[in-house]
Amino acid sequence: MSRMIAVLAVAAALSAPHAAAAQHSVDPGAYAAGEETYAAIRPMIADMHRIVTPDGVETTETVMLGGIPQWISIRGVDRDNPILIYVHGGPGASEMGRSVSWRRGVEEFFTVVHWDQRGTGKTLRANGLEAIRPTLDRERMASDLVELIDLLRARFGQRKVVLLGHSWGNVIGLDAALRRPDAVSAYVSLSPALAMQENERVAYARLLEMARERGDVQGLAALEALAPYPGEALDPQRLGIQRGYVMRYGGLAAYRDNGEFFMKAARLSPDYDLEDRQAIDAGGEASIQALLPALMETDLRSVRRTPFPVVLMVGRHDLTTPPEVSEAWLEALDAPSKTLVRFEHSAHLAPHEEPGRFLLALVQHVLPLATAGAGTP
Repeated sequence: MSRMIAVLAVAAALSAPHAAAAQHSVDPGAYAAGEETYAAIRPMIADMHRIVTPDGVETTETVMLGGIPQWISIRGVDRDNPILIYVHGGPGASEMGRSVSWRRGVEEFFTVVHWDQRGTGKTLRANGLEAIRPTLDRERMASDLVELIDLLRARFGQRKVVLLGHSWGNVIGLDAALRRPDAVSAYVSLSPALAMQENERVAYARLLEMARERGDVQGLAALEALAPYPGEALDPQRLGIQRGYVMRYGGLAAYRDNGEFFMKAARLSPDYDLEDRQAIDAGGEASIQALLPALMETDLRSVRRTPFPVVLMVGRHDLTTPPEVSEAWLEALDAPSKTLVRFEHSAHLAPHEEPGRFLLALVQHVLPLATAGAGTP
């Protein structure tokens, strides 16, 4: 199991969980362990989460985006509620199956759409890794998202959607929002990958401090061996080592030394079977290898103005995308409105770490913006 966790440590990379992917291969037996027990539980969860309201919507299906079938789920108690598209992190760290721990409350107020991007999960499984690998690039994936936005607007007869970009999802999410500002009522930037070089520099400095404070001689030596970090060419192996200490020191999930509760959550999902979960990890490895060089050059601090409201949500303990980087960006940003929400007891995974406060933040700060921007096209 520790080997599997290491594999998952690069691609929530930006969400810290798949980052050592390039270093190890996953033991297939680790996936199958306990599968009969989880298979017995999943129908119970499906029934508990079933949308039963007359105007509700609950579907998991493929749609054509970028010329290939891609999987989405759409759930909510009232199809007239504002659409919220959750753009997952990673790259490759699907949220569709993992959202079972927090989604149900949000679905009372929004029609929530999860999308397995072309590099992960059910979408990767449907198309095959070799067909997908050459298409893993930022521009193509942002275009997929623009197509999804327009598809949902047409299906539900709504003029605008809420876009929520988590970690890596902020990169293609903000790209898509800036391409189609007329279709975005509010943009939620959740623990965003904003400026990779600066994110890594700030996090690395803090990790060195924490290693010294803890008296972690071995950890300090391992971290110092990475210097200069991130350097000009950060490879998945060095990133994986750094992300291992991010997790160990509570920078992925606050007060925890691992991310297993998040990485294993898809086992409970009624939408995911064994092969779907395996495709998350295969896609995480492929996505990191394909996208890491371009990601290290990403610096969205160059976005100085947005024509739509921005809500920045950060975890105080986040060492994956340190909040001081994105907070400085928000301070300088020119937007119709901008709001900062800090989760005091979260690191990088606020919806999972503080689901109640995450829901409250959406209802207090995002729903009024979404409602104001609602209406038929």
